[in-house]
Amino acid sequence: MLAAALPRALSRLAARRCPAGLPPPRTAWRGGARGEEGSGRAGVARRRWARPVGGALGFLGALSLFPRDAEEDGEDAIILLLKRAKLSVMKGELGEAEQVLHQALRLSHQSDNRKAIVYTYSMMANVAFMQGQLDNAEKLYKASMSYLLAGDTKEDDNAILEMSLKLASIYAAQKQHKLALAGYEFCILTLEEKIAKQKDLPEDVLPAEEKANTRLLLGMSLDSYARYLLNINQLPVAQKMYEKALQISNDVQGETHPQTVVLMNDLATVLDAQGHYDEAYSYVKRAAELAKETQHPEEHMVLNNLAAILMHKEDFLQAKQVYKEALKQAQQKGDVASVQHIQEELAELAKRRKGSK
Repeated sequence: MLAAALPRALSRLAARRCPAGLPPPRTAWRGGARGEEGSGRAGVARRRWARPVGGALGFLGALSLFPRDAEEDGEDAIILLLKRAKLSVMKGELGEAEQVLHQALRLSHQSDNRKAIVYTYSMMANVAFMQGQLDNAEKLYKASMSYLLAGDTKEDDNAILEMSLKLASIYAAQKQHKLALAGYEFCILTLEEKIAKQKDLPEDVLPAEEKANTRLLLGMSLDSYARYLLNINQLPVAQKMYEKALQISNDVQGETHPQTVVLMNDLATVLDAQGHYDEAYSYVKRAAELAKETQHPEEHMVLNNLAAILMHKEDFLQAKQVYKEALKQAQQKGDVASVQHIQEELAELAKRRKGSK
Protein backbone atom coordinates (compact mmCIF):
# COMPACT_ATOMS: atom_id res chain seq x y z
CA MET A 1 0.00 0.00 0.00
CA LEU A 2 2.79 2.41 0.88
CA ALA A 3 4.55 1.70 -2.37
CA ALA A 4 1.52 2.47 -4.48
CA ALA A 5 1.63 6.28 -4.31
CA LEU A 6 5.10 6.76 -5.73
CA PRO A 7 4.81 5.01 -9.13
CA ARG A 8 1.75 7.17 -9.91
CA ALA A 9 3.70 10.25 -8.91
CA LEU A 10 6.61 9.19 -11.09
CA SER A 11 4.40 8.73 -14.11
CA ARG A 12 3.26 12.34 -13.74
CA LEU A 13 6.84 13.44 -13.18
CA ALA A 14 7.99 11.87 -16.43
CA ALA A 15 5.26 13.71 -18.32
CA ARG A 16 6.08 17.18 -17.01
CA ARG A 17 9.60 17.83 -15.86
CA CYS A 18 10.34 21.25 -14.42
CA PRO A 19 13.71 22.86 -15.25
CA ALA A 20 14.09 24.03 -11.68
CA GLY A 21 13.58 20.49 -10.44
CA LEU A 22 10.47 21.38 -8.43
CA PRO A 23 7.21 20.51 -10.21
CA PRO A 24 3.75 21.35 -8.79
CA PRO A 25 2.51 19.46 -5.71
CA ARG A 26 1.62 15.79 -6.05
CA THR A 27 0.14 13.09 -3.89
CA ALA A 28 1.97 12.11 -0.74
CA TRP A 29 5.28 10.32 -1.30
CA ARG A 30 5.97 7.47 1.10
CA GLY A 31 8.73 5.54 -0.60
CA GLY A 32 8.58 3.65 -3.83
CA ALA A 33 8.36 0.21 -5.28
CA ARG A 34 11.77 -1.22 -5.90
CA GLY A 35 13.19 -0.74 -9.34
CA GLU A 36 16.67 -1.82 -10.24
CA GLU A 37 18.79 -3.00 -7.36
CA GLY A 38 21.22 -0.38 -6.16
CA SER A 39 24.57 -0.94 -4.64
CA GLY A 40 26.73 1.60 -2.92
CA ARG A 41 26.82 2.62 0.70
CA ALA A 42 25.06 5.52 2.24
CA GLY A 43 27.46 8.17 3.42
CA VAL A 44 27.41 8.93 7.13
CA ALA A 45 25.06 11.85 7.59
CA ARG A 46 26.72 15.10 8.49
CA ARG A 47 25.42 15.89 11.97
CA ARG A 48 25.11 19.62 11.48
CA TRP A 49 21.43 20.52 11.61
CA ALA A 50 19.89 20.84 15.04
CA ARG A 51 17.50 17.88 14.91
CA PRO A 52 13.85 19.03 14.92
CA VAL A 53 12.12 17.77 18.03
CA GLY A 54 8.58 16.69 18.67
CA GLY A 55 6.30 14.45 16.66
CA ALA A 56 6.21 10.69 16.74
CA LEU A 57 9.99 10.44 16.44
CA GLY A 58 10.75 12.58 19.46
CA PHE A 59 13.49 11.78 21.94
CA LEU A 60 13.31 8.95 24.47
CA GLY A 61 11.65 11.27 26.95
CA ALA A 62 8.50 11.07 24.84
CA LEU A 63 8.08 7.49 25.96
CA SER A 64 7.35 8.74 29.47
CA LEU A 65 4.11 10.19 28.06
CA PHE A 66 2.73 6.73 27.32
CA PRO A 67 -0.27 5.66 29.46
CA ARG A 68 0.91 3.95 32.64
CA ASP A 69 -0.97 0.78 33.53
CA ALA A 70 -0.41 -2.77 34.73
CA GLU A 71 2.33 -3.19 32.11
CA GLU A 72 4.43 -0.39 33.56
CA ASP A 73 7.35 -2.71 34.24
CA GLY A 74 7.35 -3.85 30.62
CA GLU A 75 7.40 -0.26 29.39
CA ASP A 76 10.28 0.60 31.70
CA ALA A 77 12.18 -2.34 30.22
CA ILE A 78 11.58 -1.00 26.69
CA ILE A 79 12.81 2.46 27.68
CA LEU A 80 15.92 0.97 29.25
CA LEU A 81 16.68 -1.05 26.11
CA LEU A 82 16.21 2.00 23.87
CA LYS A 83 18.56 4.02 26.04
CA ARG A 84 21.14 1.22 25.85
CA ALA A 85 20.78 1.16 22.08
CA LYS A 86 21.18 4.92 21.84
CA LEU A 87 24.34 4.76 23.95
CA SER A 88 25.73 1.99 21.73
CA VAL A 89 25.11 4.14 18.65
CA MET A 90 26.92 7.08 20.28
CA LYS A 91 29.89 4.77 20.99
CA GLY A 92 29.88 3.49 17.41
CA GLU A 93 28.88 -0.02 18.46
CA LEU A 94 26.24 -0.45 15.78
CA GLY A 95 26.08 -4.24 15.94
CA GLU A 96 25.36 -4.13 19.66
CA ALA A 97 22.74 -1.41 19.09
CA GLU A 98 21.01 -3.59 16.49
CA GLN A 99 20.78 -6.55 18.88
CA VAL A 100 19.37 -4.41 21.69
CA LEU A 101 16.81 -2.83 19.37
CA HIS A 102 15.54 -6.27 18.32
CA GLN A 103 14.90 -7.00 22.00
CA ALA A 104 13.09 -3.68 22.39
CA LEU A 105 10.97 -4.39 19.31
CA ARG A 106 9.95 -7.81 20.63
CA LEU A 107 8.86 -6.32 23.97
CA SER A 108 7.04 -3.49 22.19
CA HIS A 109 5.03 -5.94 20.11
CA GLN A 110 4.29 -8.13 23.11
CA SER A 111 2.85 -5.15 25.01
CA ASP A 112 1.19 -3.74 21.84
CA ASN A 113 2.85 -0.37 22.54
CA ARG A 114 2.47 1.34 19.18
CA LYS A 115 4.55 4.40 20.03
CA ALA A 116 7.41 2.21 21.21
CA ILE A 117 7.10 0.11 18.04
CA VAL A 118 7.34 3.21 15.84
CA TYR A 119 10.29 4.63 17.76
CA THR A 120 12.13 1.30 17.73
CA TYR A 121 11.60 0.79 14.00
CA SER A 122 12.92 4.30 13.33
CA MET A 123 16.04 3.68 15.43
CA MET A 124 16.62 0.34 13.71
CA ALA A 125 16.30 2.07 10.34
CA ASN A 126 18.83 4.72 11.36
CA VAL A 127 21.30 2.05 12.50
CA ALA A 128 20.86 0.10 9.26
CA PHE A 129 21.40 3.30 7.28
CA MET A 130 24.61 4.06 9.21
CA GLN A 131 25.82 0.52 8.48
CA GLY A 132 25.17 0.99 4.77
CA GLN A 133 22.39 -1.63 4.80
CA LEU A 134 20.22 0.41 2.49
CA ASP A 135 17.64 -2.22 1.54
CA ASN A 136 17.03 -3.03 5.20
CA ALA A 137 16.88 0.65 6.17
CA GLU A 138 14.29 1.28 3.45
CA LYS A 139 12.05 -1.54 4.72
CA LEU A 140 12.34 -0.35 8.33
CA TYR A 141 11.54 3.28 7.50
CA LYS A 142 8.48 2.10 5.56
CA ALA A 143 7.40 -0.11 8.46
CA SER A 144 7.64 2.83 10.84
CA MET A 145 5.68 5.05 8.45
CA SER A 146 3.01 2.35 8.12
CA TYR A 147 2.41 2.34 11.86
CA LEU A 148 2.29 6.13 11.99
CA LEU A 149 -0.11 6.52 9.07
CA ALA A 150 -2.34 3.73 10.37
CA GLY A 151 -2.94 5.91 13.42
CA ASP A 152 -3.84 9.57 13.53
CA THR A 153 -0.56 10.88 12.04
CA LYS A 154 -1.03 13.14 9.04
CA GLU A 155 0.99 12.83 5.85
CA ASP A 156 2.56 16.25 6.43
CA ASP A 157 3.69 15.39 9.96
CA ASN A 158 7.37 16.17 10.46
CA ALA A 159 8.07 12.56 11.46
CA ILE A 160 6.69 11.29 8.14
CA LEU A 161 8.60 13.95 6.22
CA GLU A 162 11.87 13.21 8.00
CA MET A 163 11.61 9.52 7.11
CA SER A 164 10.62 10.43 3.55
CA LEU A 165 13.81 12.49 3.35
CA LYS A 166 15.87 9.53 4.52
CA LEU A 167 14.22 7.31 1.92
CA ALA A 168 15.11 9.87 -0.75
CA SER A 169 18.73 9.82 0.38
CA ILE A 170 18.73 6.02 0.21
CA TYR A 171 17.45 6.10 -3.37
CA ALA A 172 20.04 8.77 -4.20
CA ALA A 173 22.83 6.53 -2.86
CA GLN A 174 21.47 3.63 -4.92
CA LYS A 175 21.29 5.85 -8.03
CA GLN A 176 17.54 5.30 -8.34
CA HIS A 177 17.20 8.83 -9.60
CA LYS A 178 13.45 9.00 -10.31
CA LEU A 179 12.63 7.78 -6.81
CA ALA A 180 15.20 10.11 -5.23
CA LEU A 181 13.91 13.13 -7.16
CA ALA A 182 10.28 12.37 -6.29
CA GLY A 183 11.20 11.97 -2.62
CA TYR A 184 13.15 15.20 -2.34
CA GLU A 185 10.48 17.15 -4.17
CA PHE A 186 7.69 15.74 -2.01
CA CYS A 187 9.54 16.72 1.19
CA ILE A 188 10.42 20.23 0.03
CA LEU A 189 7.05 21.10 -1.49
CA THR A 190 5.09 19.72 1.47
CA LEU A 191 7.25 21.56 3.99
CA GLU A 192 7.04 24.83 2.07
CA GLU A 193 3.26 24.58 1.97
CA LYS A 194 3.14 23.68 5.66
CA ILE A 195 5.34 26.64 6.63
CA ALA A 196 3.18 29.01 4.59
CA LYS A 197 0.06 27.79 6.41
CA GLN A 198 1.72 28.08 9.83
CA LYS A 199 3.26 31.50 9.27
CA ASP A 200 0.50 33.64 10.78
CA LEU A 201 -0.69 31.23 13.48
CA PRO A 202 -0.49 32.82 16.97
CA GLU A 203 1.83 31.46 19.68
CA ASP A 204 -1.04 29.94 21.68
CA VAL A 205 -2.08 27.89 18.64
CA LEU A 206 1.37 26.86 17.42
CA PRO A 207 4.48 27.60 19.53
CA ALA A 208 7.42 29.33 17.84
CA GLU A 209 9.60 26.29 18.58
CA GLU A 210 7.38 24.05 16.46
CA LYS A 211 7.50 26.54 13.60
CA ALA A 212 11.29 26.64 13.88
CA ASN A 213 11.45 22.81 13.88
CA THR A 214 9.54 22.68 10.60
CA ARG A 215 11.83 25.28 9.04
CA LEU A 216 14.88 23.31 10.19
CA LEU A 217 13.49 20.17 8.59
CA LEU A 218 13.03 22.11 5.35
CA GLY A 219 16.64 23.25 5.65
CA MET A 220 17.76 19.64 6.07
CA SER A 221 15.77 18.65 3.00
CA LEU A 222 17.20 21.46 0.87
CA ASP A 223 20.74 20.65 2.02
CA SER A 224 20.38 16.96 1.24
CA TYR A 225 18.77 17.69 -2.14
CA ALA A 226 21.53 20.17 -2.99
CA ARG A 227 24.23 17.59 -2.27
CA TYR A 228 22.41 15.10 -4.49
CA LEU A 229 22.13 17.66 -7.30
CA LEU A 230 25.80 18.54 -6.94
CA ASN A 231 26.67 14.85 -7.21
CA ILE A 232 24.75 14.50 -10.47
CA ASN A 233 26.23 17.76 -11.77
CA GLN A 234 23.04 19.86 -11.82
CA LEU A 235 24.96 22.84 -10.50
CA PRO A 236 22.60 25.83 -11.01
CA VAL A 237 19.72 24.04 -9.24
CA ALA A 238 22.07 22.85 -6.49
CA GLN A 239 23.13 26.46 -6.00
CA LYS A 240 19.50 27.55 -5.50
CA MET A 241 18.90 24.80 -2.95
CA TYR A 242 22.07 25.70 -1.02
CA GLU A 243 21.08 29.38 -1.00
CA LYS A 244 17.68 28.54 0.50
CA ALA A 245 19.19 26.15 3.06
CA LEU A 246 21.77 28.75 4.09
CA GLN A 247 19.08 31.39 4.55
CA ILE A 248 17.09 29.09 6.84
CA SER A 249 20.12 28.10 8.89
CA ASN A 250 21.17 31.73 9.25
CA ASP A 251 17.66 32.84 10.25
CA VAL A 252 16.90 30.04 12.70
CA GLN A 253 20.31 29.06 14.07
CA GLY A 254 22.44 32.15 13.49
CA GLU A 255 25.51 32.95 11.41
CA THR A 256 27.97 31.39 13.86
CA HIS A 257 26.18 28.03 14.07
CA PRO A 258 28.35 25.15 12.73
CA GLN A 259 25.63 24.31 10.19
CA THR A 260 25.62 27.82 8.76
CA VAL A 261 29.40 27.80 8.38
CA VAL A 262 29.40 24.50 6.49
CA LEU A 263 26.57 25.64 4.23
CA MET A 264 28.54 28.77 3.33
CA ASN A 265 31.40 26.49 2.41
CA ASP A 266 29.10 24.19 0.40
CA LEU A 267 27.61 27.13 -1.49
CA ALA A 268 31.12 28.34 -2.28
CA THR A 269 31.91 24.88 -3.66
CA VAL A 270 29.01 24.87 -6.11
CA LEU A 271 29.75 28.46 -7.20
CA ASP A 272 33.40 27.56 -7.75
CA ALA A 273 32.38 24.53 -9.81
CA GLN A 274 30.47 26.90 -12.13
CA GLY A 275 33.46 29.23 -12.50
CA HIS A 276 31.97 31.99 -10.32
CA TYR A 277 35.26 32.41 -8.47
CA ASP A 278 34.76 35.87 -6.99
CA GLU A 279 31.36 35.04 -5.52
CA ALA A 280 32.66 31.69 -4.28
CA TYR A 281 35.59 33.45 -2.63
CA SER A 282 33.34 35.86 -0.73
CA TYR A 283 31.36 32.98 0.80
CA VAL A 284 34.31 30.74 1.61
CA LYS A 285 36.31 33.64 3.07
CA ARG A 286 33.46 34.43 5.48
CA ALA A 287 33.08 30.74 6.30
CA ALA A 288 36.80 30.51 7.12
CA GLU A 289 36.58 33.58 9.37
CA LEU A 290 33.62 32.12 11.26
CA ALA A 291 35.23 28.68 11.46
CA LYS A 292 38.30 30.18 13.10
CA GLU A 293 36.24 32.38 15.42
CA THR A 294 34.06 29.48 16.60
CA GLN A 295 36.78 26.78 16.55
CA HIS A 296 34.72 24.80 14.06
CA PRO A 297 35.66 21.08 13.99
CA GLU A 298 35.82 21.19 10.18
CA GLU A 299 37.92 24.34 9.93
CA HIS A 300 40.66 22.50 8.04
CA MET A 301 38.12 21.46 5.39
CA VAL A 302 36.90 25.03 5.00
CA LEU A 303 40.52 26.20 4.67
CA ASN A 304 41.16 23.53 2.05
CA ASN A 305 38.22 24.85 0.04
CA LEU A 306 39.42 28.44 0.47
CA ALA A 307 42.86 27.44 -0.82
CA ALA A 308 41.36 25.66 -3.84
CA ILE A 309 39.30 28.71 -4.78
CA LEU A 310 42.35 30.94 -4.38
CA MET A 311 44.21 28.58 -6.73
CA HIS A 312 41.41 28.87 -9.28
CA LYS A 313 41.67 32.67 -8.95
CA GLU A 314 45.41 32.19 -9.67
CA ASP A 315 46.43 33.67 -6.32
CA PHE A 316 49.01 30.92 -5.96
CA LEU A 317 51.07 32.39 -3.13
CA GLN A 318 48.06 32.91 -0.85
CA ALA A 319 46.67 29.51 -1.82
CA LYS A 320 49.89 27.80 -0.74
CA GLN A 321 49.84 29.50 2.66
CA VAL A 322 46.22 28.48 3.29
CA TYR A 323 46.86 24.90 2.12
CA LYS A 324 49.74 24.61 4.59
CA GLU A 325 47.55 25.80 7.47
CA ALA A 326 44.82 23.36 6.41
CA LEU A 327 47.39 20.55 6.26
CA LYS A 328 48.70 21.42 9.72
CA GLN A 329 45.21 21.32 11.23
CA ALA A 330 44.30 18.08 9.45
CA GLN A 331 47.45 16.42 10.78
CA GLN A 332 46.72 17.63 14.31
CA LYS A 333 43.19 16.21 14.10
CA GLY A 334 44.37 12.90 12.66
CA ASP A 335 42.21 13.30 9.56
CA VAL A 336 44.18 10.99 7.27
CA ALA A 337 41.87 11.39 4.27
CA SER A 338 42.09 15.19 4.41
CA VAL A 339 45.87 15.08 4.82
CA GLN A 340 46.20 12.99 1.67
CA HIS A 341 43.80 15.21 -0.27
CA ILE A 342 45.56 18.43 0.75
CA GLN A 343 48.95 17.00 -0.17
CA GLU A 344 47.57 16.14 -3.62
CA GLU A 345 46.20 19.66 -3.93
CA LEU A 346 49.59 21.12 -3.01
CA ALA A 347 51.16 19.03 -5.76
CA GLU A 348 48.57 20.32 -8.23
CA LEU A 349 49.25 23.88 -7.05
CA ALA A 350 52.97 23.42 -7.69
CA LYS A 351 52.23 22.28 -11.26
CA ARG A 352 50.01 25.27 -11.91
CA ARG A 353 52.56 27.72 -10.55
CA LYS A 354 55.23 26.17 -12.72
CA GLY A 355 52.97 26.30 -15.79
CA SER A 356 52.09 29.96 -15.22
CA LYS A 357 55.71 31.10 -15.33
